[in-house]
Amino acid sequence: MSTHKERMLRGEPYRDSDPELVAERRSCQELLDRFNETRAGQDAQRREILERLLGTLGEGSWIMPRFQCDYGYLISVGRNSFLNYDAIVLDCAPVVIGDDVSIGPRAQLLTALHPMDDHELRRQRWETAAPITIGDNVWLGGGVIVCPGVTIGANTVVGAGSVVTRELPPGVFAAGNPCRVIRSLP
Repeated sequence: MSTHKERMLRGEPYRDSDPELVAERRSCQELLDRFNETRAGQDAQRREILERLLGTLGEGSWIMPRFQCDYGYLISVGRNSFLNYDAIVLDCAPVVIGDDVSIGPRAQLLTALHPMDDHELRRQRWETAAPITIGDNVWLGGGVIVCPGVTIGANTVVGAGSVVTRELPPGVFAAGNPCRVIRSLP
């Protein structure tokens, strides 16, 4: 029998109330508290905390406080990428952010899924998760929400306030709720 953490990492149903997962989220929150309490100019301290927290933090990448995530180690950020204020990354599955990505304030990358058709399973707090991948040189405007299982292709721009519910191809401008391709980019 596998643990709930193993089930989560395989994308299978798991319970987020499992003591091992609760302990990991608590450890993550302790690092986030330290990160979010840093003061302006404490860039070295911020970097050190993020390097302990995240799976990967590429050279030249930075994240502004207030930052929130569930586990941290499932987040991979490429080189020269930027997450603006109040980013939320629910990383119950891998979240891969490419190189040269710009993510606007209050963006949300959400991997968690809850049962829709089985009310009892939802009541018992069973969930699954699906990974999110953000390609190189993507720009997500402020307040963008990226839903579980979504891939956004390289060189794509997503307009502020959009809700991305399905894959976006490379090299397009997309916006809306639900987000849709508006036009190709040169």
